[in-house]
Amino acid sequence: MSGSFLPRRSFLKTAAVTSLVSPSYWLSSRLEAAPKKSNFKLERVGVGCIGLRYQGSVLANQASAYGDIVAVCDVDRNVRDQAKASFGSTPYSCEDYRQLIARKDVDVVTIGTPDHWHTKMVIDACRAGKDVYCEKPITLTIDEGKQLRDAVKETGRVVQVGSWQRSDHRFRLAVEMVRAGRIGQLKHVNVVLGKNKTSESLPVTAPPKHLNWNLWQGQTPEVPFIEERSHYTFRWWYEYSGGQMTDWGAHHLDIAQWAINSLPIKVHGIGVMPSVENGFNVAVDFKVDYEFANGVTMAVRDTGDNGILFTGDRGRIFVNRGRITGSPVEQLKDRPFRREDWGIYRGDNFERPLRAGKLDAIINHMGNFFDCIESRRTPISDIESQHRSVSTCHLGNISMRLGRELRWDPNLEQFANDPEANGWLQREQREGFETR
Repeated sequence: MSGSFLPRRSFLKTAAVTSLVSPSYWLSSRLEAAPKKSNFKLERVGVGCIGLRYQGSVLANQASAYGDIVAVCDVDRNVRDQAKASFGSTPYSCEDYRQLIARKDVDVVTIGTPDHWHTKMVIDACRAGKDVYCEKPITLTIDEGKQLRDAVKETGRVVQVGSWQRSDHRFRLAVEMVRAGRIGQLKHVNVVLGKNKTSESLPVTAPPKHLNWNLWQGQTPEVPFIEERSHYTFRWWYEYSGGQMTDWGAHHLDIAQWAINSLPIKVHGIGVMPSVENGFNVAVDFKVDYEFANGVTMAVRDTGDNGILFTGDRGRIFVNRGRITGSPVEQLKDRPFRREDWGIYRGDNFERPLRAGKLDAIINHMGNFFDCIESRRTPISDIESQHRSVSTCHLGNISMRLGRELRWDPNLEQFANDPEANGWLQREQREGFETR
């Protein structure tokens, strides 16, 4: 399909603009419930949903406020059938995503698959003329991000990455305050992600008949089926993901880097690599230290209070999914920081009600996506920013696996004079599943 596809349907903007709330709003529990339907009243877009276990179903549900679910796809027949039964429109159902993106009634695609499928599916959907909302992390390797950047530029599609913490008021407020100098000059950032999971040797079995194991593996090396390789626990295998460094890291390191407003030039990761045959293989007891081009340093750890601590020369701010604290936050009652004072991303989504917490923040994140489909503007979690954020995560994993400090050139997107490290920027892909 041609990349010149334009949206077939338009939206009606809501006439009501929610008034700004008081500074104490984000500390309260008075967040609005998710709307049952969008305020957009004209013809609704057709939405195709790929990958429909938990997070994929969350995306489909939120997208259904703006369009009709006309097609669902999953390589697990049980998941696919359950998803099909969840939508009253009885959508088209398939196990191969290429059949879904070829459909003319699909305008928008949501992708909730494991990480190793994200890049290829986004590129293929963009080239089929679809706008795309894809879960984070957006890539499995750094070079995939370069391919994504080129494909989105080539096709002009709107792509929103599911790093929804950018649409969570607590995280947004923390970044805005840091960028506005409320803690003085930012010096250091501490990020805690949590421990990677470990396992004993896991049993090899025959794939269940309801799962297309070959298609699930995609670009990754063909291996015998182990139940824990698929579904939620895929994230503890380097073949498919990157452990907490890309799971939580795609959220927290994204927020940290958004506030730092620079790119890393040096990384040193340390971790214990498991050697259990047929067991989880991501690093345990890991830590990663970064230096950014503007002089800010960042320490990533797997133990401590999950969240992000920004330290400046005149104060500190801590933020996670439950709270935002620090003296600059306490001073808001005397020194307000109104939304009209925010300085980053003043595009679509700006006047939406402030929301915090995963499910509520995704309401705004999905809303921003559909606003940008109409306006053709850049969404809040665009490809460039998310490629750069997850690249920082990948750098940490590469350094851990090589066991040494690495110097990174963010302009060339290569390691400086280090052929061994540059060999980790991409991975060999199985024939028939290459990302092009």
